[in-house]
Amino acid sequence: MRRVRVEPYETVRLRLREAARRSPSGAVAFDGDGTLWSGDVGEDFLEALLAEDAFSAEAAELFRTDAAGFNVPARGGAKAQLEAIFEAYGHGRFPEDRICELIALAVAGRATAEIDAFSTHLVETRGLAARLHGESVALLDEARGLGLEAFLVSASPRPIVIAGARLVGIDPDHVIAATAYAAGGLSTREIDAPIPYGPGKVARLRRVIGARPLVLAAGDNVFDLAMLAEATVPVAIRPKQRLLVRAGELPALVAVEPAA
Repeated sequence: MRRVRVEPYETVRLRLREAARRSPSGAVAFDGDGTLWSGDVGEDFLEALLAEDAFSAEAAELFRTDAAGFNVPARGGAKAQLEAIFEAYGHGRFPEDRICELIALAVAGRATAEIDAFSTHLVETRGLAARLHGESVALLDEARGLGLEAFLVSASPRPIVIAGARLVGIDPDHVIAATAYAAGGLSTREIDAPIPYGPGKVARLRRVIGARPLVLAAGDNVFDLAMLAEATVPVAIRPKQRLLVRAGELPALVAVEPAA
């Protein structure tokens, strides 16, 4: 395991400014959960849905299908079945990328306007504004001040990522997240693939920015590694152990000192 060099914010800021000078038309990309803010808004979303227990018949069928496909024991109701799937994920018996998809699809059959309002309320009640990481927000503001286009790239459900993005001034058209397709104002059980997880973060980001340089990317976990590797300045924000284990694959990676 390579020890990641920790640099003061000012050093990383100067590296960003130099990279922006060389690529003034470039973009920057930030992960959300663990990077722009602490915790996981996807899990916040899931916990609130389970507490509400208002799953549609369409969502219930989806849970049953996934449970059968991944050998998760069958449970009676939609809530119980989704809890069993999440329990299997916690024990390493259900894939992480699919759990991200399933959380985004758990609102299948419900009005998108209702889910947007639900997500906005959830961001407020879960205190996401107080969970923002100061060093990430400062880098984001610095990048925008340099004229770089900034994107939030997250595997959490798009409605709650959009609600979180508003806290840092990122517009919905600059949010790339796990997105359920909609039809007739209702969320469906079809996902926009690949979701922005692992290499899917790069694939989805490149759909939007094309071949433009990625000047800086910030992430905290191993599934951000592919996106970090695309950037001139790859930055680890409060890195998790899973990222540190593979940091040797990206010698340019540095961690920025956390804000006080």
